[in-house]
Amino acid sequence: MHGLPLIDDPNLIVGMEKAEDAGVYKLSDDLAIIQTVDFFTPIVDDPYMFGQIAAANALSDVYAMGGQPLTAMNIVCFPIKTMNISILRNILEGGLEKMKEAGVVLVGGHSVEDPELKYGLSVTGTIHPSKVLTNVGAEVGDGLVLTKPIGTGIVNTAIKGGMATEESIEAVTKHMASLNKTAAQVMQEIGTNACTDVTGFGLIGHAFEMIEGTGKGMVINASSIPILPDAMGFAEMGLVPAGTYRNREFRINQVDIDTHLSPYLSDLFFDPQTSGGLLIALPQSKADELVKRLKEEGIEEATLIGKVVENPKERILVR
Repeated sequence: MHGLPLIDDPNLIVGMEKAEDAGVYKLSDDLAIIQTVDFFTPIVDDPYMFGQIAAANALSDVYAMGGQPLTAMNIVCFPIKTMNISILRNILEGGLEKMKEAGVVLVGGHSVEDPELKYGLSVTGTIHPSKVLTNVGAEVGDGLVLTKPIGTGIVNTAIKGGMATEESIEAVTKHMASLNKTAAQVMQEIGTNACTDVTGFGLIGHAFEMIEGTGKGMVINASSIPILPDAMGFAEMGLVPAGTYRNREFRINQVDIDTHLSPYLSDLFFDPQTSGGLLIALPQSKADELVKRLKEEGIEEATLIGKVVENPKERILVR
């Protein structure tokens, strides 16, 4: 999108200037709408679960801004000549079930015939204009809380290669299909400085977006990061998606990873996530309370993984 002439509007709170999760437009002094869209090709074999994951992934951008999703529209690309329509029905049922869980109303959609199956949602949500969370705003001393384990890209690569165990398939599917709804509600109650969801750029890529251009840095504790079952073993086997290498290449000069750490951990740090968790920056005094509350709400993997620091400026230390 770089280089496009953007339209300036005084009511546009969050637009396309930075790599934000969604757009936010102010309607009145106490109401703004959040808009986002996301769709992709299947990442699991079960059509119903694919529908759930795609819906959870699209809804996540609204939660990352601290908002409440209200309505959604289906986006469908389907190979009607080569695939049974019952598969599409299962996908849409999975998506609908996830929308119901989120309290979201399906209001329409659009489908096109396409040789490659794709599904997702366009989502509209609401938020108070003064409560919008962006991926910048983290303060020096803030703790960094991650709400889901990483490794979905690597485990999904193992699934495609027929190498994944039932346990790892079940774990990755459960986490990708789980909503960031509760995490968003709790972080808004406690008070947060910045938030993003961890998706295609991996943990390091999205973490760096929180400090880019701010003059601040980050320290991440490798041993604290929650990792999906078998993800490390799959990384050691070389089951790493192409996106991991692209992410590493893009950010490696801004990251110092301790040489004592396994090189395979680096694969996990840059692994592109599907429907990943929220990465939340908030005052250290509140970070422990957030983790405790999230665990009480059933988000068991929520962990304090690092902090925002003054130095090194605009670098991430992983140790």
